[in-house]
Parts: sequence; C-alpha cells; structure tokens
Amino acid sequence: MNPERLFVTGIGTDVGKTLIAAILTEALGADYWKPVQAGLTPTTDSATVRQLVTNPACQFHPEAYRLQLPASPHTAAAAENKLIRPADFTLPQTDNHLIVEGAGGLLVPLAPGFLIVDLIAQLGLATVVVSRNYLGSINHTLLTLEALRQRGLAVRGLIFNGEPNPSTEDFITQHTGVPLLPRILPEATVNAAAVSRYAPAFRAAFGL
Repeated sequence: MNPERLFVTGIGTDVGKTLIAAILTEALGADYWKPVQAGLTPTTDSATVRQLVTNPACQFHPEAYRLQLPASPHTAAAAENKLIRPADFTLPQTDNHLIVEGAGGLLVPLAPGFLIVDLIAQLGLATVVVSRNYLGSINHTLLTLEALRQRGLAVRGLIFNGEPNPSTEDFITQHTGVPLLPRILPEATVNAAAVSRYAPAFRAAFGL
C-alpha cells in the first residue's frame, strides 16, 4: 500500500485542524509536519500534536518557518522582515504516511501571490477538509471544496467536527458528493486518551 500524504485544511480558523491532524497522525502511525507556524506562545501546533500522539511510529518534522506573531503568515513574516518563499517548502524525507497541517483556510496568504492552496498544489498532496457547524458553515464548506475542485486538487475526505447538525451535513454531502471520514464529537477534554479513542475508526476508514 502506498503511504498516505495528506494536507489537513479547514473551512476557517479554529475549526479543529490540529485535533484532526493529531488523530490522523495517531491512527496512521504517520509523520507530522506543520510547514508554517505563526504564533509560538503558549505553544505551537507541532508541540500540541506531539503531546496528543502516543503512537511510537510517528515522527515530527521541524517547521519551515517559525514566526512569533499569531497572525496570517504573510503578516507574521513581514513583522520579522521575512518573506515566505515557495522554494523553501519541500516534503520531509520519509517512507511513512505523512500528515501536513495548514494554517487557517485555503486562501490564507503565505506571501504575495502564494496562498495555502498554492502550497497544497506545489506539494502534490490530497486534502482532508475539516468543517465545524456554525451559521455560515455551509457556505464556507462549499467554497472550500469548490476551490479545491477548480484547481484539480484531490479531496481525500471531509470531517465534521463538533455537535452534529444532520440538516447541514446532509446538504453538504449530497451537494458535493465528497467522501466522508469519521466525525469528531465535542470533547470536554482534548487529550491523548481522546485522540486514541478515535484512532480505530480512522484506521478502518483508511483500510489499515
């Protein structure tokens, strides 16, 4: 079986990308990579995923850019007089499955003329889209999936995170025909035990 190479993106900010990335990393025994980290305190996404994952097969690769300001990457880079360059992004060398976590949504700018979706295309990765139900989430989810479709980028699956909303979710899946991965329910405490609890369902979804 060829290893999975997946880019985790969301329909916006704070929809649960890091939790989903941790679950996928745990479930697949994958390597994890966050290409751009904007905001280093109180912790980074790489550090959070490392704390949530217990599978010893997983390796964690260093970010291409570590930026102090918790802001859009192009703004955070400019605050340090840096320019994020497309040529600085190459996939970590690994024969393992690989989970790559983005920043915000697809059209978040990394640099002038270079968006997160351009990075996905450059790296040649299939995408896992994370959606959370809120007023406006149908629009944001459909726009995200449409942007991927227009660019010819593969969608490995859609994950609904949070309190179920059958009406919203049924419309999205029927309208787009996108494959669904297991859903994530609200968790009172996000910890390694919660991540491990979801791992078997995701292993099964990927045929592992």
